[in-house]
Amino acid sequence: MADFDYEEGIKLQSKPEVDTPKMYRVILHNDHYTTMEFVVEVLIKVFRKPAQEATQIMLDVHRKGKGHVGVFTRDIAETKVAQVLYLARQREYPLKCTYEEA
Repeated sequence: MADFDYEEGIKLQSKPEVDTPKMYRVILHNDHYTTMEFVVEVLIKVFRKPAQEATQIMLDVHRKGKGHVGVFTRDIAETKVAQVLYLARQREYPLKCTYEEA
């Protein structure tokens, strides 16, 4: 929206307000069929986690029933979930991966 300053006679442009995007938490869920090794592999390949961090997240998934993988914008979270599900289906694992608003 443009403003006009009558004292100066100059037309000023106000900057549009830009909201920060909502962030989404990606979560892996435990099941009794997907191997721990595959979960670590997915965390390294899809989420680029170092092996030690991937192992810790995998243990959270195994012990607590789910593990927090990361926080991303919605588009990235959706893409990461789709990549995980694709890799799991290729190997015939029922691994569940979801995202929720952070």
